[in-house]
Amino acid sequence: MGGRKAQPTDLLLAKGKKHLTKEEIQARKNSEIKMPKISKVTNPSYLSRKQKLKFSTISKQLIDLDIFAQLDRDHLAMYVIAHEKYLEATKALDELDIIKDLGNYTKIQIIQDKFFKQCKGLASDLGLNITSRCKLVIPKPLENPNKSEEEELFGDDL
Repeated sequence: MGGRKAQPTDLLLAKGKKHLTKEEIQARKNSEIKMPKISKVTNPSYLSRKQKLKFSTISKQLIDLDIFAQLDRDHLAMYVIAHEKYLEATKALDELDIIKDLGNYTKIQIIQDKFFKQCKGLASDLGLNITSRCKLVIPKPLENPNKSEEEELFGDDL
């Protein structure tokens, strides 16, 4: 059993619950992995034209949120493919008569459910749903983390 998950230094400072020395802060920041900022991600060649358009749209939004890197490219591509297959299965279900084609309906429903689960897991990993985005947000640290609570509330004139 391990301890708690490590949190970024900026998050710890923003929460104000942990008091670190300047040396500890610098050591922690030096040991943290930093992804280079990017402005665009290349589309994987194995996506169809329609999938590439969806990939580009979502990747731009994730880049704007500053939570996406070139390393996430294939993960997003898997999401786009699973989402398209989920929609295909849903359309196939809509075209079937549940009473007349119960056997086929059940088979397609199982397929649809598998793609739904893939989409849900990948969306969560990528920050594509509100719950996962809330977990990804790192609050900005206070302007002066060394100020006491009283100084923050009432100013420096105490």
